Amino acid sequence: MSDTHSLDTLVQALRRLPGVGVRSAQRMAFHLLQHDRDGAQLLARSLQDAVAQVRHCTLCHTFTESEVCATCRDPRRDASKLAVVETPADQAALERTAAFNGRYFVLMGKLSPLDGIGPRDIGVHKLIERALDGTVQEVILATNFTAEGEATAHVIGQTLKSRGLTVTRLARGVPAGSELEYVDLGTIAHALADRR
Repeated sequence: MSDTHSLDTLVQALRRLPGVGVRSAQRMAFHLLQHDRDGAQLLARSLQDAVAQVRHCTLCHTFTESEVCATCRDPRRDASKLAVVETPADQAALERTAAFNGRYFVLMGKLSPLDGIGPRDIGVHKLIERALDGTVQEVILATNFTAEGEATAHVIGQTLKSRGLTVTRLARGVPAGSELEYVDLGTIAHALADRR
């Protein structure tokens, strides 16, 4: 058995993070052990606390420590508008814009038939229940513009439209402050098709 078993285990644990390879994980582990043992302890406690305390909101499925998250409990939010996002990170991005004051539903994923992820796996049935609660008037599909995100938006959109709900999709187009000659052709084509 290696006399660095704990270090090797730490490196392997850090590699579980997205975008972290062996070398990055080693640098992090060495830094924490050599220069910031207090930070390592804080990180360990924070991870344990988060795993023990954080769960899904019963209404929107985002992360929260309460049964219902602060966004769903906020009476100032427009309950008639429901934005559907793939992840809590996507919800946080929309919130940072301060342009949306409705409610959310977080899918915690996207449809990916090649990976065996279907509508049940991302909670589409819970979304339909929420959207048909009698309060929601518009569902805004804010999934990513990847192939899987588009497929997810299409399936959800068709399902909800067939039940009489107004369904909209985030617009695509040229980013603010950009010059057309440097924008990719697909973005320009979508901007032309979705012009207003």
